[in-house]
Amino acid sequence: MPVNSFRHRLIGLPALALLIATAGCSSADDSASVAVPSPDATVTGLCRKLDEALPGKVAGLSRKDPEPRSALTAGWGNPEIILRCGVPRPPKMIDPKVAEGRDPDAVPGGVNGVDWLQEKADGGFRFTTANRRAYVEVRVPEDADSSGALIDLAPAVKSAIPAGLAD
Repeated sequence: MPVNSFRHRLIGLPALALLIATAGCSSADDSASVAVPSPDATVTGLCRKLDEALPGKVAGLSRKDPEPRSALTAGWGNPEIILRCGVPRPPKMIDPKVAEGRDPDAVPGGVNGVDWLQEKADGGFRFTTANRRAYVEVRVPEDADSSGALIDLAPAVKSAIPAGLAD
């Protein structure tokens, strides 16, 4: 019997080591986790161009990209301002109440030549570009400078995502 109990302890040791190693690999950098959009190839190309044009700082916050890393997502600060490029058109964008200014939870507007739809979302705001060949979504926590974020992002959006209507 001593041989069998010794063998069971040997089998248990690798399992314990694997458990410890896995626990040790958990993220400690507090990066947000976001869903990466999956647009068509044309929009993906525009989003890659946008990723290259994005500033290192937005609203005074340093760039800190979310997990999983992708050219379709970017982030700044903690809690993060999150940008996702290639998202689907928001349903509110075609709601006549929004266009007429009768929906208090969704407001159209423009910042430095980029049109945005502003919606209340998850304790903050979600801004989605309008009148561009790709939809770009920016989520801003309630306590962050949303106007500063849109001002800082406008040049990159204008240079990378042409005006027009997204499919």
